[in-house]
Amino acid sequence: MGKKSTKENKNIYFQSREAAGLTRAQASERIGCISESKIEKIENGTTFPQPEDVILMAKAYQNPRLCNYYCANECRIGQEHVPEVQLAGLPEITLGILSSLNALDKYKERLIEITEDGKITEDELPDFAKISDRLEKISVTVESLKLWVKDAAIAGGLDEEKLAALREALK
Repeated sequence: MGKKSTKENKNIYFQSREAAGLTRAQASERIGCISESKIEKIENGTTFPQPEDVILMAKAYQNPRLCNYYCANECRIGQEHVPEVQLAGLPEITLGILSSLNALDKYKERLIEITEDGKITEDELPDFAKISDRLEKISVTVESLKLWVKDAAIAGGLDEEKLAALREALK
């Protein structure tokens, strides 16, 4: 087995590989289509990974957060449209969702008033901004829940396939 790195300022890809207990050679072998030298370049920041690389590394390192990190920080489209999700526990996520929904409940009637004519006037804009902010917080919390599910499935505490089948049956 290779030596443990002492490099400072390791990027998330480097940290994830090490957390998985893999050398670059082992990671390359597990991934199958990313060379050891490309992994090194990604980890040293001399090469940016492609989306496919990140998906494969996330699976090999059992770290689904890599995908959210990539989209929120390195993808030009994602930087504008994908918030970086912070890892949280299920109770914290649940309380966040409930808190956001309760706060949004106060604005439900106002949202109907603002949007019924299909236009947002200057005087409606401040209220619409508050409502939009609440909706964005709900969206981020839902993404956090999705990430928690993936982490729980990897840890063996949740059957993600069974959950997907049950959700599909509800449609």
